[in-house]
Amino acid sequence: MAEEAGMFMVTQTIGSVLCCKCGIPMAPNSANMCVKCLRSEVDITEGLQKNVIIIHCPECDTYLQPPRTWVKAQLESKELLTFCVKRLKNLNKVRLVNAEFIWTEPHSKRIKVKLKIQKEVLNGAILEQSYVVEFVQQENMCESCSRVQANPDQWVAAVQLRQHVSHRRTFFYLEQLILKHGAAAAAIKIKQMDQGIDFFFSNRSHAVKFGEFIGKVAPVKSRHDKQLVSHDSKSNNYNYKYTFSVEICPICREDLICLPPKVAASLGNLGPLVICTKVTSSIALLDPFTLRLCFLDADQYWRASFKSLLTSRQLVEYIVLDVEIVSSEVNVGGSKYVLADAQVARVSDFGKNDTIFSIRTHLGHLLSPGDYALGYDLYGANGNDSELEKHKGLILPDAILIKKSYEEKRQKKRGKPRAWKLKSLDMEVDDRGRGDPEKMNSEYEQFLKDLEENPDMRFNISLYRNREYQPSEMTSVADGDDLPSIPVEELLADLALSEEEDEGDDMRE
Repeated sequence: MAEEAGMFMVTQTIGSVLCCKCGIPMAPNSANMCVKCLRSEVDITEGLQKNVIIIHCPECDTYLQPPRTWVKAQLESKELLTFCVKRLKNLNKVRLVNAEFIWTEPHSKRIKVKLKIQKEVLNGAILEQSYVVEFVQQENMCESCSRVQANPDQWVAAVQLRQHVSHRRTFFYLEQLILKHGAAAAAIKIKQMDQGIDFFFSNRSHAVKFGEFIGKVAPVKSRHDKQLVSHDSKSNNYNYKYTFSVEICPICREDLICLPPKVAASLGNLGPLVICTKVTSSIALLDPFTLRLCFLDADQYWRASFKSLLTSRQLVEYIVLDVEIVSSEVNVGGSKYVLADAQVARVSDFGKNDTIFSIRTHLGHLLSPGDYALGYDLYGANGNDSELEKHKGLILPDAILIKKSYEEKRQKKRGKPRAWKLKSLDMEVDDRGRGDPEKMNSEYEQFLKDLEENPDMRFNISLYRNREYQPSEMTSVADGDDLPSIPVEELLADLALSEEEDEGDDMRE
């Protein structure tokens, strides 16, 4: 404004003064000293700790927060940085500006943190200074780890997880859920048993929390008991061992179920022949002939429990001869289905007879003539189930298709590694729970195929890239687009902090 009016402007300049110590020109401040002289006169790090001893448990990788709290933290993590800063005394007398790690050898048992602080010194001048604090790790096992080392069988609470079925596919899926959510991080021992897994904990609250987690991901019923171990009559202290028995319902995904009349009536006369499409804290039941979907929660199931009519181990392979769409596409519970009339024949009948079955299926959107499908053979099955006899006048179809089969296309990829892999729990195997290795590998392979075919199953599972996998152009062309696979975007990088940790990772492909 003044320049536009033609007025004379005086340029403002910042004057400089001479330092009262060394005499060099400098910007004026309240102490009349340059930064070098001010630091030589005042040390704002005086009285602050430069060396601190911290207690580290090598077994569970935790640090002691006095008096009795153990904090779990990885090297150079923000949790460890917070823990280290909180261990410093008299830090409230200065203002902390920044804190960062200085790299040290992982085996040196030293952690160095560089701190930048500010403090008001002579006549209100603010001085900023950086210094390094060295934290020395002293190895000392925590109470729970020392108890385990003294006696590995000295557990306080045990969770016995059981499912009375002829396969372990449910436990393969539960294992991945437990790993992703870290539900068994507090377990001191995990043991694979016949028809289940045992989890041992050093604290009852950890076992209760684990049992609550299982109840949120599967329909279960549980009961608990306790046994007196020792009793101090003078101090009136009791030591117990707690056992939690958790039973998972025997209904699994892809099972064919004949609902009891009372259960069918409570679900609006559903079925009675239904397919289990999904098992979480509730059971999803689909009528393949009407596309009605109902959910049965754990309380409803255990109030009137029932078993499967046929399980996934009894699936038969069919070839589709003809498909005729009956209804338009319907979105049921997040999945798409289309009713269709199909003509199918058992693959095992080829060359023996000309038996053809005309059936209705809910897989009209997936099947085309010439495709293969897996289903239940009710024509040749021995139906001695008591629930079937309760439904008078029920006419059983010749077959019920469950899913499309890609086995013929997978023959081309047999023996080739997958582009992904899974982690597994560190479990001991009981002699009774060892079972047939060939059967176990076959069931695990079927579980991996289910993950490739069903994106809903992969939603709560962590999949890792397989570094040994090397794709080739010939393989991708030969495999075709119809074979289900897992997109690369869903895979996580398997990070290893050291060579020893990389070798110790328990991975299964």
